Amino acid sequence: MSDIEKIKKLRQSTGAGFKDCSSALEESDGDLQKAAEILRVKGISKASKKMSREAKEGVIALSGNNGIFSVIEVNCETDFVAKNEDFINFVKELSEINNSCKSDIGLLKITKMGNNQTVEENLISIIAKIGEKITLGRSKTLQNKNNLNFNYLHTVVKDNLSKLAVIVSLNTKEKDEKIKIFGKQLAMHIAASNPLALSSDDIDVDIIKKEEELITEELRNSGKPDDIVKKISLGKLNKFKEENSLLNQAWVMEPKKKVKDIINELKVNDLEIVDFFRLKIGE
Repeated sequence: MSDIEKIKKLRQSTGAGFKDCSSALEESDGDLQKAAEILRVKGISKASKKMSREAKEGVIALSGNNGIFSVIEVNCETDFVAKNEDFINFVKELSEINNSCKSDIGLLKITKMGNNQTVEENLISIIAKIGEKITLGRSKTLQNKNNLNFNYLHTVVKDNLSKLAVIVSLNTKEKDEKIKIFGKQLAMHIAASNPLALSSDDIDVDIIKKEEELITEELRNSGKPDDIVKKISLGKLNKFKEENSLLNQAWVMEPKKKVKDIINELKVNDLEIVDFFRLKIGE
């Protein structure tokens, strides 16, 4: 086998560049197996050097069906790489694996991909090949065979990849068209309004505490009497809770009504919003 043929074969098997393959073959005295190992070690080294950089671009990948839906965030440094064909192909395959792993990132990393290498090994390889930091971010799976799952993708990059994704799960015995329309519209509403929780009582106590501190700091130097400050603070905090709880938010499609009003108008007694998840790159 000629040197050029060996380089071509090594490039096909590793995805490394021409110069790297040539150097590895020279270092291994033409042994393809040893050259591949050299490239793997160098790839790990290259990847580790890039991990100190910031990676705030990327895509959200959606996969699944009505019974189970998953989203996963894959970050990179630039939007240019987020549109790179190698990156996109990696994320699309990764997305399906994530759905089968039910967003268990530990299990995901050790699962083998189509090339018989693990997700973690492929991640190292693609970092070395593309030259940017790439990381696996947040992920979530909604699964219940008795629920109806809906999704919405905003700013689609390609197919099931976007910059913002929402998955929402409803529970009801009714499965007519009005429920399907509501489910789709609710996913769009969540994308636009970014609720923190289903109801005011469900908002994380640490978030409430932080908001309370910010309001107090804002009013501290107002010069108003303490009892007035306390009343204003309570009003602002209640408004914050209302604006960030899904059921109390103004319905995006009809802002004079709240989400809970729209649910009441559907007249479906057993309709319940079981869970939802919103994921946006950079947030």
